[in-house]
Amino acid sequence: MTSPRSNLSERAAAPRTVRLTDNDNVVVAVDPILPGARVESIEATDRVPKGHKMASATIATGSPVVKYGQIIGIATSDIAPGQHVHEHNCGMGTFERDYRFAEAAVDEVMVPETERRTFEGYRRANGRVGTRNYIGVLTSVNCSATVARFIAEEVNRSDLLDDYPDVDGVIAFVHGTGCGMDGNGEGFETLSRVEWGYAAHPNLGGALMVGLGCEIMQIPPFMRSYDLKENDTFRHMTIQATGGTRKTVDRGVDMIREMLPRVASARRETVSAEHLTLALQCGGSDGYSGITANPALGHATDLLVRQGGTGVLAETPEIYGAEHLLTRRAATREIGEQLVARLKWWEDYTARNLGEMNNNPSPGNKAGGLTTILEKSLGATAKGGTTALRGVYRYAEPVTANGFVFMDSPGYDPVSVTGQVASGCNIVCFTTGRGSAFGYKPAPSIKLATNPDTYANMVDDMDINCGDILDGVSVEEKGREILEEILAVASGKRTKSEALGYGDNEFVPWQIGAVM
Repeated sequence: MTSPRSNLSERAAAPRTVRLTDNDNVVVAVDPILPGARVESIEATDRVPKGHKMASATIATGSPVVKYGQIIGIATSDIAPGQHVHEHNCGMGTFERDYRFAEAAVDEVMVPETERRTFEGYRRANGRVGTRNYIGVLTSVNCSATVARFIAEEVNRSDLLDDYPDVDGVIAFVHGTGCGMDGNGEGFETLSRVEWGYAAHPNLGGALMVGLGCEIMQIPPFMRSYDLKENDTFRHMTIQATGGTRKTVDRGVDMIREMLPRVASARRETVSAEHLTLALQCGGSDGYSGITANPALGHATDLLVRQGGTGVLAETPEIYGAEHLLTRRAATREIGEQLVARLKWWEDYTARNLGEMNNNPSPGNKAGGLTTILEKSLGATAKGGTTALRGVYRYAEPVTANGFVFMDSPGYDPVSVTGQVASGCNIVCFTTGRGSAFGYKPAPSIKLATNPDTYANMVDDMDINCGDILDGVSVEEKGREILEEILAVASGKRTKSEALGYGDNEFVPWQIGAVM
């Protein structure tokens, strides 16, 4: 029997690595690589941490560094085989992407309707299906945020919900804007879409909207714009008209008390998996993300799409450098061109704000082995699987297409997921390498760890360990496991983040434009 100590010695002498394509000139370290270790008949000259890259060929200054069979950066100095490849010798560089359109879009082989997987969901009157049954307290402006929190806290602390076990709770969705902004601009339109997306979300059985009264975002015009009408599951009021803080809190609690019987009358029923709209998200990515969790989630997305469901990829800065792969998968040239237009907007947006697209990889991303946004994006895009790209949507715009689609958003996770949930996503799958501590009420969030160390270290936060792909579990097998978890969670199984109580502070609408 081999002792753990001897096993460690063997791995130090012959560390495991991953070569992703034959055209790559780097390999990824599964085990730490020490100087003198042999990797593919190459003697390592540097220490290479887990998840980081080692050169497997000579890379001259100015030449491409290739991983996934794609350019992830340009050598800023000569790199010899066996050297560590990272920020000290690899930079962003510039190169032209070949935006071919719709040439690789393949029609999905759909599962017959009678054979599709099912889950237990809440069928709403408009035909949409929820995976949870919350009541939301929305705010038209930051000035009503405190009152909204007071209302939600008072209901949740009281015994009001004791008689309604089928109601998951009351959530205050508060934000930092709604006034001091252009009432006709892009920022106002974006916030309006978010507010409507949450007010009408299938995971909310009821909603109460609270304003101050004098803000830019007036509630009655907002309701007219989205054809929202006051009824027994949607109510609204303002602090000024109701008579101040205490009276508004009391009235809000009364309104929720009046809603509860109707909201609690909803019952889970068996519905097709075609009613699932999945937010595909990653955060705290590392060098393993594009090897384990992201492609596994991509396979699960493919499986869901073939069931008639929808997968929504987002984080526009985190497809930068990989968008040419998505344009090839666009169902039409128009869809592909819409995607490129969003990337051009982001190039201008970052330039106007004295930034650059390569600002995106965080210190944690870099410590985990990611060097440039190009490398990060190639791994992140794998969450979208392999099926045709069926649509490109603005931030928080309702997703109407079935299949794999893209929604424009920042890479900042709370902002991005807020948009995905507003667009209709009723469940979230979140891959993480460094370890992410988030939840996204009203949509349950499944956490997928990219490596076994993070899973073991944060086991109370992580739902699935995708790190066992490094030990031989196939991407396809892990993808099937993820789909089973998605169906179970959609049917009511609680995720780790739900058990911990996450999700009340991650509602962060994207603020665009001048604050006035």
